[in-house]
This record gives sequence, structure tokens and C-alpha cells, in this order.
Amino acid sequence: MSALRLLLIPFAWLYGLGLRTRHLLYDQGWLRSTRPALPTVVFGNIALGGTGKTPHVELALRTLVEHGPLATLSRGYGRSGTAFHEVQREDDAAIAGDEPLMLKRKFSGARVFVCADRVAGIERIHKDAPEVKAVLLDDAFQHRRLNAGLNIVLTTWKKPWYKDHLLPAGDLRDLPSRARKADAVVVTKCPRTPTVDEQERWRRHLGLHREQPLFFSGLRYAAPRSLHDPSATVRTGAGTAALLVTGIADPAPLLAHARDLFTQVEHMAFPDHHGFTAGDQRRIATRFATFARLEKTMIVTEKDAARLGTALLSGPLEDLPIATIGIEAVILNEPHAFAALLRSHVATHPAHS
Repeated sequence: MSALRLLLIPFAWLYGLGLRTRHLLYDQGWLRSTRPALPTVVFGNIALGGTGKTPHVELALRTLVEHGPLATLSRGYGRSGTAFHEVQREDDAAIAGDEPLMLKRKFSGARVFVCADRVAGIERIHKDAPEVKAVLLDDAFQHRRLNAGLNIVLTTWKKPWYKDHLLPAGDLRDLPSRARKADAVVVTKCPRTPTVDEQERWRRHLGLHREQPLFFSGLRYAAPRSLHDPSATVRTGAGTAALLVTGIADPAPLLAHARDLFTQVEHMAFPDHHGFTAGDQRRIATRFATFARLEKTMIVTEKDAARLGTALLSGPLEDLPIATIGIEAVILNEPHAFAALLRSHVATHPAHS
């Protein structure tokens, strides 16, 4: 821990006191939680962003496809406004948020909604889209007003919550003990499947109940896909280079993967949900023109492609060879048990009886 963060520990204690008070008010019923009529599955975390919530929402969409129609609901971080809105494929990220827009374009059969008030949002979905059989939410575990039917909490292999501290001394925005209230925990971005003994050590370090399911997930990458011609092959391997441009919380795994694909990789990192300005676009175009003499491609994430929008088709970036690398979360241990957990919740919910 840095010296600055050590100095912030007293403020973290005060923050923790506020969290404990808030949770006590909800636990004792002095503040009200609402259990929605629809089956709800929340993918949340104890820390700030970067645990991989959106890839796990996508995993749930694929797992539950036969139990649909399905909907997703999120705040729509980075959009203008907080009101309820159904995301359309032709929306701009400023209206829909980058991740919801990406989900809509990848899963055209799902209804995608954004609303800052998750309880009100689910009520509107139930009213406006009565055919929806389940709602998947990201980043809603800390919203105690919502008493979701199934809570799945994520933490990362590299920086689990037991190696972190509460804000502002660390990156934890909620108490680690809250994870004991989750219906399952997933350790994400694992480099491999841990052994049985390692899994038991993780369970002890995370402080979980014996009956809480503990899963481990990794990332699977698709081949680079050209944004201008999806049928074209993006060349990788010897004699190739890539300029990786990211505006995500944790680009390290994607950067490592890009370095496996291309001979030379340059990385331009922007903050999570960054709004790319005209100046940013010019900087990217200049960097692309000068960074390598090999056959090169600009690589962006699917989320960043949604946020860049028409900027990829006009302006400084329009003539660049641009590709995306799709990312999927995969459960490494007991994938059938993970799928059964999701399907059982949706199929046996009273709303379906």
C-alpha cells in the first residue's frame, strides 16, 4: 500500500462505519427492500469496476436463451440522463451507455434497458414488456433497495477483496462480509483452473460459507474481426503490429492476449467509459501512423467501438484498419452447476408457476 493510501486509512474506517450503519438499517427493516415480481439475477462486486460483470451478463444471456425472452437492466454508465430508456441498436452511447449498446448489438433478441433506479426500472419492464421472463442486472449488488432473487458476486484472481481495503485507502466500495449474503461467488480472469486444494484456500481467504457455491472463470477471446468488413481476415503473427486502444477498467488481460497475437503491440490506455474527443481521435491516428513499420491494425474493445460510434467511420480514424476482439467469460470449474444455478432460479420462480 502506498504512503498516501496509508494516510487515508482513518477515512476508510469512517466510510466502513457508514456502510455498516446503512446495511444495519436494511437488515433490520428500517429501510425497505423490494423483491421484484420477475426473476432477477444480479452480477455485482465488492470493489470498483474491472471484475468482468458485463462478460458474465453475456454468459447468463447465452445460458438462459431457452428460458427467454430475457432483458438486461443497468444504469448505463456514461450516458446523459438517468431516466428509464429501452436501448435500440441505432442508439448513440451518449443516450444508451456503452455497455448496454454493445449488449443490444450482440444480443438482438434481448430487450436492453437502462435506468438509474433499478426497482423502478424492473417495474417498468414488467409493465412495458410483459413477455420478459427474467431480468439480468450488472452492478446492482450494492443497491439494497432491490432485493434480487439471485445475487452473484465477482472478484478478480489478481486482486481479490481480501487483498484490498475500503475506499479511499483501497478500491473496495462495500464490506467484504457482504459477500456472505451472495448466492454464489465467482473469481474472474483466472489464468487456469485452480486445483481442488487451491479452490478450498480461496474459499477460506474469501470468508465464504461452506454451502456457498464458488466458481472460477476465465476469458476466451474471439479472433480479431474487422469493423469495416467482418468477413475479412485480420492478419496476425510474424510481421504484424497492433495499436490497442482501450477505455476499460482492466485492460491487462486483453493487452497480454494482443501481445500473443501480434509481433509488436502499442497500447493507448484511457479511463473506463472514456468519452473520446476529437483531440483523442487525432492523437490515436497520429500514433497509429508512426508507431510501427509492419502491417498493422488498430484494435479496440467491443465496448469502446460502441462508444466511438460514427467516429470510426468519419474523421481522423475513418481510413484506419480497425478491428475488435470479442471476449467471453467461461466457467472453468463446474460449468454445469453454474448453468443449473441460473436455470433453476428462472424456471422455478413463482412468476413462472
